[in-house]
Amino acid sequence: MVTIDINCDMGESFGNWSMGRDEEVMPYITSANIAGGYHAGDPHVMRETVDRAVGHDVGIGVHPGLPDKMGFGRRQMDATPEELREYVLYQLGALSSFADANGASVQHVKPHGAMYSMLSESPDHARAVMEGITELDADLIYLATDMNIYEVAQEFDDLKSVFEGYVDLTYRPDRSVIVEQEKERPDTELVAERFVSIALDGEVEAENGETIDIPADSICIHGDTPNAVEILEAIHDRVDEHDIELAPLAEIV
Repeated sequence: MVTIDINCDMGESFGNWSMGRDEEVMPYITSANIAGGYHAGDPHVMRETVDRAVGHDVGIGVHPGLPDKMGFGRRQMDATPEELREYVLYQLGALSSFADANGASVQHVKPHGAMYSMLSESPDHARAVMEGITELDADLIYLATDMNIYEVAQEFDDLKSVFEGYVDLTYRPDRSVIVEQEKERPDTELVAERFVSIALDGEVEAENGETIDIPADSICIHGDTPNAVEILEAIHDRVDEHDIELAPLAEIV
C-alpha cells in the first residue's frame, strides 16, 4: 500500500478579510500549512485554524511568508539569509504557541510565495532557513516545494524533508508549475487522475504531453481553488479505489 499526505495552505484570512474554504476543506486533508501572520493570518485566525486541525487529526505546519500583507507575500523583497531565517523562526514560534496551548505541536515548515522563490533561487538563503529549523527542533519536517530546495535539504543529515507535488496546477517539462493570474476551476477528474499518477507512479503529464518524474510524498491542494472541495471528494474516491493510504507528514517521514 502506498501512503501519501494531502496538504493545503490555510489560515490566510485576517481581520475582516476572508480567503479559502478552510472549514470545508479540513476534513479531506492530512496536513495544514497555517499562515504565520506575515503574509496573511492573524492571532485569532491562527488559533481557530489550529483548533480546527486538532479537531480533525490534521498535522499542523507553519506557512511562513515575507512581511508583506499588502502584497500577500508574493512581492520580492531584499533580505539576507539571516533575515529570512529569523522571519521563519518568528512565525514558527507564534504558531507553536497556539499548538502548545492546544496540546499539539508543529510538524512541518512550508515557506510561502516570494519567500519560497528566494529559497529556490539562492542555496545560501535555503541553508540559513534549514539550519534555523534543525537547531530549533530536529523533529521538524521541511516540505520542499521544488527540486532546487529539495536538493539543498539533502545536504543536511539531521533535516527531515519531503518533496511536494501539485495536481491542481499544470507542470512545465522542467518540473516548474504554471501559476495562473486568476484562480480557475480545473477539471475535477483530471486533477484526481494526476493525484493517482503521482501517488502510485511518481510521475505526471506536463503541459507538452511529456511524462515527468514527481517523487512526492505529499500533494498540495489549493484551498482557494473554486472547486477545491469537489476535487478533494474525487481524490478520496480514487484513494479508496486504488488502496492508497492517507497520513500526515509526521507519520510518513
